[in-house]
Amino acid sequence: MNPALALLEFSSVATGITAGDAMVKRAPVAEITAGTVQPGHYLVLVSGDTASVGEALAAGVEGREATLLDTVFLPDVHPAVVAALRGARVPGPVEALGVIETVTVAATLGAADAAVKGAEVDLMELNLADGLGGKAYALFGGTVADVEAAIGIGTDRVPVDHLVGSAVIPQLHDEMGNTLTRHHRFGVTLGREGDDAAR
Repeated sequence: MNPALALLEFSSVATGITAGDAMVKRAPVAEITAGTVQPGHYLVLVSGDTASVGEALAAGVEGREATLLDTVFLPDVHPAVVAALRGARVPGPVEALGVIETVTVAATLGAADAAVKGAEVDLMELNLADGLGGKAYALFGGTVADVEAAIGIGTDRVPVDHLVGSAVIPQLHDEMGNTLTRHHRFGVTLGREGDDAAR
């Protein structure tokens, strides 16, 4: 069975730190990862067995609703989501490319998990918050029909006010595909790595 995963997204760093502390004090989670992302938000990610993660999530939310931007609880998270969170990228080429873009990291994780569980697609990569003004997006690859299904399933999971946009691109041009596999940050793609890192 896959591990459970929960992510809380706060507008306050102080609240996020206290939430993370409360979460690990309340339940024996297997792993916690926490830290800042642009634009000054704080993320707390926990994983472990379903009961512990659910209990930790409840502890993190409790009394912190005022600065809580979004949450996601994935009781049986897909392995592709875990791999993408750890930085794995699935290279192209693909028959079709799908994109789901949201205003929060939590919304993109929920959409990505639903999409890969509901359709025969690859989760090609996740891009989360930094360099995106706090937004996030997921890329999917597969046949046109499967990518269309995945995007439909994924966007259905996202609250309307959290969805920035989505797209299905049949027969992605090789040059655009090559650009996507290099790096998503414009400055890095141009070779301005120092400029990009300094931002």
